[in-house]
Amino acid sequence: MSDAVDLTVVAIPGYFASMRAEYLALKKRAATQGPSRGDYERLDTKTSLLMGVGSLIAPLVLPRLLKPCTPGKGKFGKALVGAAVGATAVTTIADAVARRAERQQERERARTARKVAEVSGVAAVVTGGLAVTTWWASVTSPGRLWEKGQKRDKGTGPFAVLAAIIGWDFIYYWSHRMQHESRYMWAIHVVHHSSERYNLSTALRQPVADAFGTFIPYSSLCLLGFRPEVVETARGVNLLYQYWIHTETIRALPPKAEQVLNTPSHHRVHHGSNQQYLDRNHGSILIIWDRLFGTFEPEDEEVVYGLTKNIDTYAPLRVATHEYRDILRDVARSTTWRERLSYVVHGPGWAYDRHRELESAGQPTP
Repeated sequence: MSDAVDLTVVAIPGYFASMRAEYLALKKRAATQGPSRGDYERLDTKTSLLMGVGSLIAPLVLPRLLKPCTPGKGKFGKALVGAAVGATAVTTIADAVARRAERQQERERARTARKVAEVSGVAAVVTGGLAVTTWWASVTSPGRLWEKGQKRDKGTGPFAVLAAIIGWDFIYYWSHRMQHESRYMWAIHVVHHSSERYNLSTALRQPVADAFGTFIPYSSLCLLGFRPEVVETARGVNLLYQYWIHTETIRALPPKAEQVLNTPSHHRVHHGSNQQYLDRNHGSILIIWDRLFGTFEPEDEEVVYGLTKNIDTYAPLRVATHEYRDILRDVARSTTWRERLSYVVHGPGWAYDRHRELESAGQPTP
């Protein structure tokens, strides 16, 4: 376990003080320029704050609940894998029976087989996904990787901390990008994009389901000799930096800073649902990763915040789970394994395109 102080928790009084200052500044601006999407709205802000609290509690609760299910470690690990394999077999057989019955025009038999596949397909995806994510969390834990990397110990000096911050930032870019490009990861991250407003409270609208993802492990820095407490410090610095860029009150930094750093302007683009802004500007502290890897987009038209299909709710539970619900609905109504897995691992855009294909073909959509 790391003994590092969690900088994001220490900064909580600063969060509230800065939000108050931003609220007053936006209120003053609205009096002369009219309302904007940066303004605070009571229910929206309340939801963001509740999700922020949830993001602090979830890492303390979910790993403990899931530990017994971890393959190779937990007492229910084998049972979980067995359930996943069994549900996969049942679904595969049900698919085959349904296809054969449809060819022979045995409608009732085909309908029954499809119903079985609906249930078992969802069960296979849920249990299989849980087995993979718990196993991945286990094999990439900081303690486990530090055991292998401590012979390259870089200490706790300023150069080690700076290098860890840059390393974390590089991993963050790819991990963040993956959360936009794979739907089961998007289901975790979509929480942060669900607000149709953009102010400092939006920064606190954080995911609560990280335990169900397979992130590029930041703990891989431990393999390079960075101590877990140094990696934790890098995490805190990274998250604190991201906080202040969730604002409309700062329009732009000096051009040289805009070239290198992630700024409020760049991050407003990231939160935009405009077509040209989708899946752009994934960086955290540095924007150079986006410039290097082809995902940079400047802010050149007014940003429309939120999702391409907004959920129109402030209920925290719905905010946290709506994409999972949609994924499982799509999986339940799929008729092949290729389609089921595509709904899970491809980007959310793939699902929307597939729905349109089915509609154009006159077939029912999820």
